[in-house]
Amino acid sequence: MYELTERQRTLLVLIIRDYIDTAQPVGSKRLAEHYHLDLSSATIRNEMSALTEMGYLRQPHTSAGRVPSEEGYRYFVGQMIHQAELPESVRQTISHQFYQARPDVDQWMHLAASVLAHQSQGVSVVTAPRAEEARFQHVELISTQGRQVLMVFVMTGGEVSQQILTLAEPVSQERLSQTASRLNRLLVGQAVDGIAAFSAHTDALEQDVLTIIVQDLHRTEASVSGELYTDGLTNFMGEPEFAESDDGRRTLRLLEERSTLQDFMARASTNSRVGGLQVLIGGEGGWDELRQCSIVLARYGVPGMATGTLGVLGPMRMSYARTIPTVRFVAGLLSDLVNDRIAGE
Repeated sequence: MYELTERQRTLLVLIIRDYIDTAQPVGSKRLAEHYHLDLSSATIRNEMSALTEMGYLRQPHTSAGRVPSEEGYRYFVGQMIHQAELPESVRQTISHQFYQARPDVDQWMHLAASVLAHQSQGVSVVTAPRAEEARFQHVELISTQGRQVLMVFVMTGGEVSQQILTLAEPVSQERLSQTASRLNRLLVGQAVDGIAAFSAHTDALEQDVLTIIVQDLHRTEASVSGELYTDGLTNFMGEPEFAESDDGRRTLRLLEERSTLQDFMARASTNSRVGGLQVLIGGEGGWDELRQCSIVLARYGVPGMATGTLGVLGPMRMSYARTIPTVRFVAGLLSDLVNDRIAGE
């Protein structure tokens, strides 16, 4: 990376901010007049040419102004990633929304996706918290009709599975409640191996229940990430870069193919730590569908217990100064909520 002079740094930041606001190439005349710079247009043009040669800017057309390159955006993000903050009033509003919500993971996820999309004007993507090793937390057995029983199984981290069991013969609600109480007392915190060892000492009803529980735990461990929540697709299609463009259609297909999007979220956050934040610009060479996009990602949750990932996707000229602190703040809130839920359980 080149060492920029103070003047080059100032001009580069102004060009990127202006392009983020207008989506129009930025010329020397606009910089001189709009920002009241004490520099001649010729001096500004010379500096813009130098920044272009360094790879921080590019010129779409010979007679047009300059636009930021991927390297330019990376420089810009690196300069402000630790400085950008949400206004106190916005932080208070978001916090109030979360703490007014029910203590329900599904509602937290929907709210997080909505808040991120609204605040950033991008597309939000949130994965539900998922146990790093699926473990038993709680089970309820509810008699419905005849031999059918509703089983509600909760795993550490809050993931919930509901399904109907059909037993060999009808069982009273009293016995179902006693069975659930015994399993909850003896199996809390157990993974598949512990449950399998315990099942050797159970009756037929408990074995039926544990068979389904083990299947749920295996399914959870096999999934690449938790359930996916998105919001703000209309924001994406309203951006001039993507409206009626092939790039926009490719990215939209990625957003609509949930299994591919889950895979992307899982792979992108593999080496990230809880509380950490990363900005991927132009797909970072690995995702052709995102070559005109940036995505701001953060991992949240409780390390070693349950974690998820959230992020905002938008054009490379997204408002990083707004998006980065929003993603960081919402990730912190979700970490606190997941920690409180685990502690409460």
